[in-house]
Amino acid sequence: MTITELIEKTGWKLSTPSLSTDIEIKGAYCGDLLSWVMGNGEPQQAWITVQVHANVIAVALLREFSCIIVADGANVTAEFAAKAEAEELVVLESDMPVFESAKKLVELGI
Repeated sequence: MTITELIEKTGWKLSTPSLSTDIEIKGAYCGDLLSWVMGNGEPQQAWITVQVHANVIAVALLREFSCIIVADGANVTAEFAAKAEAEELVVLESDMPVFESAKKLVELGI
């Protein structure tokens, strides 16, 4: 599934509108402990987190995630979105809790 299809099926907000969303998602990873995510995340996964600071972007790039899904209505700041766009990393916003966001991905076959 591409990020475009995920947005269409969930209605989640795209925080990085200048970036292409024709990127394939081949799994998901949930976590907020950055060192744990860095050691366990896999390329092409969507990373579900509630953290919104520059180190999250660095970890996502290191692990080559397809996108970051900021869950639970955590506030994506303009600064975070601008940094993600500069690094060409797609960020989505979900008002659903992390568990419910992950469940939605499973329901969609990710």
